[in-house]
Amino acid sequence: MAEEPNPEPGFQAETESGTAPVGGAIQEEVISVLRSCYDPEIPVDIYELGLVYGVDVDSAGAVDIKMTLTSPSCPVAESLPLEVESKVRTLPGVDQVAVEVVWDPPWTMENMSEAAKLQLGLL
Repeated sequence: MAEEPNPEPGFQAETESGTAPVGGAIQEEVISVLRSCYDPEIPVDIYELGLVYGVDVDSAGAVDIKMTLTSPSCPVAESLPLEVESKVRTLPGVDQVAVEVVWDPPWTMENMSEAAKLQLGLL
C-alpha cells in the first residue's frame, strides 16, 4: 500500500471534531480530485507538489481547502483555485466548497512529496 504524501511537515486535515489525520470517505475523494489538478508548468499534481495546506470536511458536506501556489505571480493564480473548487463540487456528499489561497507559509520545494521530487529528477 502506498504511503500518503505529506506535502508539509505535520500536515493535518481539519474535521468537525478537531484536527485528525487525513481520512474519511469524503476527504479521500477530495484528495483524489486534488491529485487530478495540475499546475500546467509543472508535470506533478498540486497535492504531491505540496500546494495543499489543509482540507476540512464537516458533517454537512462543506469542504474548505487551504492551498497556495508556487509564487504570487503564478500564471494560473486565478484559474487553478476555480478548477479545484469546480472539481471538488462534483463529488457526491459535497454541498459547499471554499478554496482559500494562502501565502503563509510560502511554498518551497521542501513541501513536495518524495514522489514529486523523484518525478522531477530532484532525488
